[in-house]
Amino acid sequence: MPKTKRSLKHSRIRTLDGDDDQSRHAGAGRAKTERRKALKILFCASECYPFAKSGGLADVAYALPKALAKKEDVTLMLPWYRFMDLGGLDLKLSFKTRIELGEKGYEVAYREGSFEKIRVVFVKTPPLYESRTLYDEPQNDLRFALFSKAIADFVQKERFDILHLNDWHTALAALWVKERPLDLKVVFTIHNLAFQGIFPAGRLEKLGIDRRYFDMEWLEYYGQINFMKAGIAFCDALTTVSPTYAREILTPEFGCGLEGYLQKYRHKLSGILNGIDTRTFDPRKDPLIACSMKRKIVTFKACNKRVFLKQKTDLPLFVYIGRLTEQKGIDLLLSLAEKLAGSPLIFAFLGEGDETMQKALRQIAGGAPNLLCNLGYDEKRARQMYAAADFLVMPSRFEPCGLNQMIAMRYAAVPVVHRTGGLADTVHTKSGRCGRGIVFEKMSKEALWEAIEAALGLYRHKERLEKIRAFDMACDFSFEKPAKAYLRLYARLRA
Repeated sequence: MPKTKRSLKHSRIRTLDGDDDQSRHAGAGRAKTERRKALKILFCASECYPFAKSGGLADVAYALPKALAKKEDVTLMLPWYRFMDLGGLDLKLSFKTRIELGEKGYEVAYREGSFEKIRVVFVKTPPLYESRTLYDEPQNDLRFALFSKAIADFVQKERFDILHLNDWHTALAALWVKERPLDLKVVFTIHNLAFQGIFPAGRLEKLGIDRRYFDMEWLEYYGQINFMKAGIAFCDALTTVSPTYAREILTPEFGCGLEGYLQKYRHKLSGILNGIDTRTFDPRKDPLIACSMKRKIVTFKACNKRVFLKQKTDLPLFVYIGRLTEQKGIDLLLSLAEKLAGSPLIFAFLGEGDETMQKALRQIAGGAPNLLCNLGYDEKRARQMYAAADFLVMPSRFEPCGLNQMIAMRYAAVPVVHRTGGLADTVHTKSGRCGRGIVFEKMSKEALWEAIEAALGLYRHKERLEKIRAFDMACDFSFEKPAKAYLRLYARLRA
């Protein structure tokens, strides 16, 4: 473990944030030249809020293109899912085509509309996207190979300067684009390396992948096909969603079997911290919470806590909001159930995931009146919990970026986190850095319990608590800084 930490500290990975002096000076020089033409950017993802969402990727695909579009010409491309709620979005047929994958052809329709001033193109390929789930499908390899091929065909038909791909679902597009003589730079962002898109080698022909790429230098991974490797190998720039995660994935502890492969391409790897959509997550105007922020934080918290709990209480409210999986550390919290039940606090859980974890959570909450269980995910409920909470607990084993801690701080809930990935980049224990909270180093139930006890101690010191809350609420976690960092990256690629 110490070796891993030293390697993280000394890893030479680019950190692209909004305060790069060298980039600022270069930008100042460019400003003196003629006004340039806007970059044409195609941003592709498998999900996007509010159309389809399973995790943080959907939030990024919603907020980042909006921020980029303030300066550039952005098109967002998504698969069309049968279950999507388009909310009255008027879609028009752009064109139809036939895409060949292996020996089979598929009819594909590109439908487009305007959403929040961004051009959105949906790739409709029935019957592959007729199901009611995003990813739990036996033909996932075919679904996203076809989506990737549709992306590659689209950029051949319409000129773009930048193709920005996200996660394994779009990774094959990088390979197919590089096979064509296009003046196009490809950016590939890894949101979570744990999900790589790994499929049997026998599917190569059906997916339309040339067998010459089934080599350990390209897509082969222990005798199987690895979609993620295509994005890593064939992109011009590789990014992750936080600087710390960019360093972590080069180590065996966090590399998910690809640490050696990533070391080979580390020269094009950089970490750009995600943000949140601060217009959506605005405690002053949020229609989903009971009491909006007016003047005093303490009044805001007391009102929302009273409504959420349906009673007035002086006890601190801790919340866990997220997937019920080992990655998120929910098992550590469950192992502390007896201590939590006997402590002067209320702990509310919201999430879904592993059935074993769900069953354990039901049993624990059933025997302790101060432990509240909300299975399933509901955005309104989540927002109410952020507004009511005194503390948000995120004991993740690894966290590429994490958005919940930023949302929590926006709503004056102090984060209690494990130092890893984006949590290490956004939550700090010392003053002077934006984002204050309680951080534990070792991934153990003992360390987590010490952090919860520290939170209980902080709750008793009201004046200090209010200062931290006010400090956190003033932090800028918008997508403005990430957008600037990506725009500098795009400009460097096009230079």
